[in-house]
Amino acid sequence: MNLTPYENLIRPLLSDGRFYHSQCVSRRAGELAKQYGADQDKAEIAGILHDIMKDIPKEKQRALMRKYGIALTPIEENAPKLWHAMLGPAYLKNEKIISDPEILDAVRYHTTGRVGMTLLDQIIFVSDFISDDRDYKGVEQLRKTAEKDLGETLLEGMVFTIRELSEMCAPIHPDTISAYNEIVLNRMKKNKKKG
Repeated sequence: MNLTPYENLIRPLLSDGRFYHSQCVSRRAGELAKQYGADQDKAEIAGILHDIMKDIPKEKQRALMRKYGIALTPIEENAPKLWHAMLGPAYLKNEKIISDPEILDAVRYHTTGRVGMTLLDQIIFVSDFISDDRDYKGVEQLRKTAEKDLGETLLEGMVFTIRELSEMCAPIHPDTISAYNEIVLNRMKKNKKKG
């Protein structure tokens, strides 16, 4: 997949570190897509574009959200780290860069997750967590888990997110809570069938 046009698009919008991170996420997403049977091209494109709006100043993010008709809930209003995930797909769609709903959704839900995550959603969420530039405590173990079980890695990513936000007394997006609950309930159902 030739990602050069997408790299050229995001390069002026991102810091050096964020650009490198986007390349790492794209590469990891392509690997996971190949392993788990998702569309590799879509995974690489969603990976390279997932943070397209992340380094835009907050005032400009707000202005663009108004322009694209994005209404924030009180939780979203108080969680500016999530804004780029809502703004990214709106920008990509409105500026006629991407029209594929699967890619747009994977970009939209890469930070919060959601109920009924597609395989592509899961891959981008996980790739963002375990990309080669990440170096937090436990990332090596998560990378190993991702090689064996994408669902388990997704759950661990959700747990990590919820724990980190709750320790900071920060709001947790309802999509994250709902996604976590869905994963846990499905897991319980599977375990009951086994037992």
